[in-house]
Parts: sequence; C-alpha cells; structure tokens
Amino acid sequence: MHRRTTGVSRRTVTKAAAGAGLAVLFGARTAAAVGSRTVDVSVSSAALGRSAPVRLILPSGFGSQPTRTYPVLYLLHGAHDDYTSWTRETDIEAFTEGRDLIVAMPDAGPTGIPTAWRGGPDYETFQLKEVPALLARDYRASGVRVVAGVSTGGYGAMAHAARHPGMFTAAASYSGILDTMAPGVPTLMDVIVARENLVPTSLWGNPFLNLLTWRDFNPRNRAAGLRGTALYVSSGSGLAGGTGDWLPEALESALWPSAHAFTDTLALQRIPVTTHFYAGGGHSWAYWKQEFTASWPLLARGLGVPQ
Repeated sequence: MHRRTTGVSRRTVTKAAAGAGLAVLFGARTAAAVGSRTVDVSVSSAALGRSAPVRLILPSGFGSQPTRTYPVLYLLHGAHDDYTSWTRETDIEAFTEGRDLIVAMPDAGPTGIPTAWRGGPDYETFQLKEVPALLARDYRASGVRVVAGVSTGGYGAMAHAARHPGMFTAAASYSGILDTMAPGVPTLMDVIVARENLVPTSLWGNPFLNLLTWRDFNPRNRAAGLRGTALYVSSGSGLAGGTGDWLPEALESALWPSAHAFTDTLALQRIPVTTHFYAGGGHSWAYWKQEFTASWPLLARGLGVPQ
C-alpha cells in the first residue's frame, strides 16, 4: 500500500485536465483518466463473464493525428498483482513519451496466469482477441504487436506468442515460468493458485491425469510456434550468488532450471533467442526494470519504432 500526502502542483492539475479530456473523448463510462496519456478502460468480456480492466498509455500525438494508427506494446503483470503494476513500479509512461506506440496492460486475474482456465475464465481470449479488437476499433491500433511480461506474465508472453504464431513480432520474458512441467514447477503453480483461495486443479486440471492440457499450455512444449518471433529471455540464479533477500531469491532459483530448459529447447530447434542469465538476482521489479530496458532494442525493432 503506497500513500503519501503532498500539495497539488500546477503540473499535476494540467496533467489531470488533459487526462480528463481523454476520458471525455472516449466516454467516461468506459475510460477513466489516470494521467495525461494514461486511461483505464473497462472491457465487457464474454471470455471472462464479467467486465475487466486494461490500462492504456496513448501516444503523445494521439489526439492531434486522428487518422494515424499505432503499434501496440503489451505488458503483462505477475502473480498477486494487477494491471496497474507496470505504471506503479516503472516509468513506462515517461519512457514511451514521443515513441508513437500504444502500451496496453490488460488484467490477468489475481494469479496473473493469462490462460484459459479449466472450466473457468479464459484470459487468453480476453487478452488476445477482446482487447486487440477494442484497441483496433476505438484506439486506432495497427496489427503490429509485441508482448513482454514479468513472472507469470513472462509465462503469458511466451505462451501467447507460441500458441498464436505470428501474432507478435517479438516477445520478452523476465523471470517467467517457461517450462510449467519442469520438476517442482507444477507444485509452484498450485501454490500460486491456492494463495488466491482457488482450487489448484481449476487451472489446467491434474498435471498427471490432464497431461495433454498441461503440455498444450506449456511454452516449452509449444516452442516451435515461436519460430520467426524475436525473443528475449532473462532469469537470475537467485540464492546462488544472491544478497540474502531469501524469499525473492528462492523464487528466482526455483525458476532458473525452467528457463534454461526452455531456451535449450529453442536451441535444439534452431530458434534464435537473446538470453540474459545472471548470477544472483531476485524475483522483483528491481531486476525486471533493468531487463525491460535491456530488451527494449529488440522490442522496438518488433514495433518498428526508434529505440
């Protein structure tokens, strides 16, 4: 929980007024301004059976160039977080100033696992069909897309790109869960689901009895679908070479073999990938912010915008 009390500056008032103008432009019922270029949009989702939010950062010249279309950078949040995380934890709005792209940060539910749940919500369809349709219809999004995510969002970035070949020109994972069937990882997935008071088998069923479903949603098993997509994968060794912040380092350590198994599979299939495997590190934004910056040239090329 982050709270602070300050005076309201003239700049803040100006930004709020500009943001309010965006909300009026797109309808106050569906869009709420949170910054000069940032709006929260409520999407009525058949795939989820409810309305769900997506936070958008619009290009600087969006209002003054009414016929221009823009590529989209999708940023996916991690477990036990939400669609506001990228704007809360990074300077993504300032970073994209003047870069002529749309940033879309869709909801992935409390677990941050953007997949089709077994008999439940279908976050894959929400993120890959319903949100893009909204962006194309109301925000002049082009068909050029890249995707990046942290933790379970890193899983989502690679799973989405692998399961839907050609939809994204580039995909980046920062500390992602990239082999969901690696030793110990199904248990970790169960823990993530159970922490939100959900039944673990509500995700993809039992990993043994429903093996085919688990394989179908596993980025490593679907690696062939990534051919032709520019890829970036980063992960730390965690406790080995860490600083003593044991919980995030332990989580990072648990995912280290999974990330290597995934990139080894890519290598066997001769699918190029840019990797950054670093000593130590933790499962936290302190590292993910650096990795996003490192991956930006690859993502920018995929978007067709200046670095």
